[in-house]
Amino acid sequence: MRITFVTLFPEMYENFIHTSIIGRSIEQGKVQVDFVQIRDFALDKYRHVDDTPFGGGAGMVMKCQPVIDALNSVRTPESYCMMMNPRGNVYTQKKARQLTQYDHLIFLCGHYEGIDARVEEYVDECLSIGDYVLTGGELASMVIADSVIRLCQGVISNDSVEEESFDQELLEYPQYTQPAVYDGHPVPEILLSGHHENIRKWRLLQSLLKTREIRPDLFEKHQLTKEEKKLLDQWDDPEQK
Repeated sequence: MRITFVTLFPEMYENFIHTSIIGRSIEQGKVQVDFVQIRDFALDKYRHVDDTPFGGGAGMVMKCQPVIDALNSVRTPESYCMMMNPRGNVYTQKKARQLTQYDHLIFLCGHYEGIDARVEEYVDECLSIGDYVLTGGELASMVIADSVIRLCQGVISNDSVEEESFDQELLEYPQYTQPAVYDGHPVPEILLSGHHENIRKWRLLQSLLKTREIRPDLFEKHQLTKEEKKLLDQWDDPEQK
């Protein structure tokens, strides 16, 4: 997979592309990352990329010409181009898996008060990582790129991504490691039992309970299997055990 960040601040990605799993995936050639500096496409000698908004208002707005020219310099018919935008579709794990199907992803990152709205006609989708505003799209693009790269073939083991939060509209079950007891807090006994089937059922139940408690919106979307319904019924009514 190739990932291109179209940005005014490529230096913000320095640690991102050299650290941990992301850095290794790039070094091993599983992912290629490159950058397009929007300012290189400004037409005046001062390389201005922004201007005051029509109609008045605070701040500056990025002009469409340098942004669109920057996009056109790198996109191909096979590219999928996303603009980071708080008005965009809210990003999800399901979307992350969909994005792994593309060979080339382009992230367009705005700054200042945003980008001229006409640029939206030149991208495939606007994406938001939540209901808040950042100083620019760079951090949001790193969040999305991270979530996609880790799903690419060979980046991390398949076992690590099979049962994760938000897959199947469920949060992941709680995890524990050594020591078995810390500061009076023990690991659930069932995890020490060695009974793999009981452990699987316990983890599934915990995933259901956590989602129902913390993210009822996700829980409502999840289609309960017969096994899941039985586990919840037994938890809610111990007399059924």
